[in-house]
Amino acid sequence: MTYSKVDERYMSLALQLGRRGQGQVWPNPAVGCVIVRDGRIVGRGRTMVGGRPHAEVAALAEAGNAAKGAVVYVTLEPCAHHGKTPPCADALIDAKVTKVVIATGDPDPRVSGRGIAMLKAAGIQIETGILKAEADRDHQGFFQRVLKQRPFLTLKLAVTLDGRIATRTAESQWITGPAARTAVHGMRARHDAVMVGAGTMRSDDPQLTVRGMGARRQPARVIVSSDLNFPLTSRLFHDTETSPVLLCHGPVDPADFTAMGAESLPCGLHDNRLDLNDVMKALAARGITRVFCEGGGGLAASLLRADLVDRLEVFQAGKVIGGDGVPAVAPMDVSHLIDASRFSLIETRRIGDDVLSSWNRS
Repeated sequence: MTYSKVDERYMSLALQLGRRGQGQVWPNPAVGCVIVRDGRIVGRGRTMVGGRPHAEVAALAEAGNAAKGAVVYVTLEPCAHHGKTPPCADALIDAKVTKVVIATGDPDPRVSGRGIAMLKAAGIQIETGILKAEADRDHQGFFQRVLKQRPFLTLKLAVTLDGRIATRTAESQWITGPAARTAVHGMRARHDAVMVGAGTMRSDDPQLTVRGMGARRQPARVIVSSDLNFPLTSRLFHDTETSPVLLCHGPVDPADFTAMGAESLPCGLHDNRLDLNDVMKALAARGITRVFCEGGGGLAASLLRADLVDRLEVFQAGKVIGGDGVPAVAPMDVSHLIDASRFSLIETRRIGDDVLSSWNRS
């Protein structure tokens, strides 16, 4: 189906609105909505912090009576089930809109096709598929959580020209410059959770919060450690109310950590190591749709080996450490190139004095 440039412009705006909610609305999808009447935008909305109100309800509230007879552009099929709020399909029907243009469908079995069916039964015109590829990409984390029981995972690496993340004495701050570090905070802000392994906890004592981006919902902090071998004095435990700490661990007693405010997510083992597929399932069950992994090399190798990395963000600094430095990715036991993890380059751009290359799973 061919759509007009006007339709694309309104849906593009809805997608932009929806992206503002990424990292802020889990476990719900980050949806955007634009309402147009007589060629004029009368309502804009996105899924709000914490997942409510939904985008359609927010846009209808702004449009008021002007929504009657209007055209609605929404990035995901309107919900059709009663959860903590009534269905958005009912809200659109009650507002007496004339037409709803939907970028992509919702695979949630409580919604899939039902939202569209409700709108059609009420005599509302439906069009689907406009900017579908962009919408599918934006909602990929939500889709994977529903269909595959795992979140979308971004692996971030900050490396030297020769692929090292630290010197032989473990000095790592800072490989990249301040502009790159600011960009990383922006990436954290667009994910529901930030993940590290126990080694990073011991060596860096990171906060894993978003700083310098204004007031916002902080991501959950995820620590992947089979034996919880890191200090109770870690800075992560200073504020677990506004930024929860989720411990993905093996068969050990987490009582000392939960007493500090952390949440225990027990996971199974595989070859005496945490089963990362089980870790992803545990995070999905907790409502996480998008994970930003920041290390270290052992966790990076394990995620790549398990084929769980959906996107790579590689910051490269103009420095050379040498072969005795710490590699960005631990040994993966790859003997043949055909077995190497493969990614497709999306873009390369300069960030201050560093270079960022972004790669998607091939």
